[in-house]
Amino acid sequence: MLNMSDINDIRELGSCGYKISDIHRMTGYDQKTIRKYLRQEDFSPAPTNPVGRPSVLDPYKPVIDKWIQENDKRTWSKQHHTAKRIYDRLKAETDYSGSYDTVQKYMKTIRRDIQNKGSQELIWEPGFAQVDFGEADFIENGQQVRRKYLVVSFPYSNYGITQLFCGETAECVCQGLEDIFEFVGGVSKVLVFDNATGVGHRVHDEVMETEMFRRFRAHYRFHVRYCNPESGWEKGNVENKVGTVRRNLFVPMPQYTDMMLYNKQLLRAAEGKLQEKHYKKLRLISELFAEDKQHLLDLPSKAFNVCRYERYKADGYGRVCLDGRHFYSTRPENHNQYVMVGIRAHYIDILKEDGELLVRHRRQYGKTRTELNDYSTSLAVLSRNAGAWFNSGVRQDLPEMLRDYMDSLEKPDRKSRLRLLSELNDQYGYKPAMEAFRLAFEKNGAVRESDAKVIAERITGYGVDTPPEAGPSLSVYDDAFIKPRQEGGEAAS
Repeated sequence: MLNMSDINDIRELGSCGYKISDIHRMTGYDQKTIRKYLRQEDFSPAPTNPVGRPSVLDPYKPVIDKWIQENDKRTWSKQHHTAKRIYDRLKAETDYSGSYDTVQKYMKTIRRDIQNKGSQELIWEPGFAQVDFGEADFIENGQQVRRKYLVVSFPYSNYGITQLFCGETAECVCQGLEDIFEFVGGVSKVLVFDNATGVGHRVHDEVMETEMFRRFRAHYRFHVRYCNPESGWEKGNVENKVGTVRRNLFVPMPQYTDMMLYNKQLLRAAEGKLQEKHYKKLRLISELFAEDKQHLLDLPSKAFNVCRYERYKADGYGRVCLDGRHFYSTRPENHNQYVMVGIRAHYIDILKEDGELLVRHRRQYGKTRTELNDYSTSLAVLSRNAGAWFNSGVRQDLPEMLRDYMDSLEKPDRKSRLRLLSELNDQYGYKPAMEAFRLAFEKNGAVRESDAKVIAERITGYGVDTPPEAGPSLSVYDDAFIKPRQEGGEAAS
């Protein structure tokens, strides 16, 4: 099986018009393998069990990267670290006990040439796009926060589109690009990035792309170019667009409660710019962007699943920790066990053993420690261990009157109500189960199983407040069987 770099090489040669036999001659790969990857439509990542063994060099790779960043970036090329020098320093300055060959192989990977990196064109053809991030303040759920916004600019037409995120991760970049590709109905044939922002990291003169972004660009078949450090003129159009967006779209400070809904508003706002004139060409941007669209690549038949799957070990409470400071609940049974986690731009998915979604959390960003709990995942354990009721998160979730009711029950009765709540949660979901409990209590001052089940069914069916539909008229049956008959044998009118 080829790695994603090799697959991208094959697909890019294919997109340039080379035949399978030509690609075989140029790369040496088997023609069946080449044909397979040219035809493959979906490169989305999928949950997999970890394979292979960790390298003895893994703990020292950050040290090597730091040495290269601190020295080689600022010094003459003839005074850069060699693999031998790195090996000697590891032996002298650390407790590294591995071989020189391991170090040499790693140095080759971080210094491998990026095929598609090249000098930037200053005259932009239709279909090219530039990508960059900006920062602005927003009112999110009543609080002022600073957020990142992704801008994709088409320099030929000067058309720009914006999407808002909490960070600059590869998941944010890929999700923003996918949403914009879907919005415009095509894929830019070349994307120019500012110093690999969000899609990888630069080591010396090379950009090491993330696995997520490699899969994403293989899926959509576009080419990538990266600006040189401190060379903003290579993508001046998008840098100007970042400032324009901040001054025009984000003043006064926007307010929103749901970021994804706000992103849809930003897409609609971009449509209004199409009726403006190009500052230099003096033609409508809509006309110029129509020429841009003629040079876009077709969308693939399947959308890319922008999700990175990783296995994390849960702590003693069944929580997994991401980025060293953000905790997400799974379920108590997962304590000290490895859990499959799907990492998205806006969400964190906790998956069951079979890959089915267990619970979805809003993804947290920033340096402040956070903890998100979904108590629906702990109901099953709580129903078996009713003694933990008074210190449970479920108790805190209940309205005060219902909490007092549950507190007042004897332990066997409380356990039966918790078992009922767990069953309703499994069948109807956490919020409908809690609402059914509340309404059942308000009806009788107690929670009866039959009432709670009927109410939960109504909540998830057609709604508690929805009036019943009118049935058929039964007057003909009333006339025939109920109303008294008059003399002569006919029913009374």
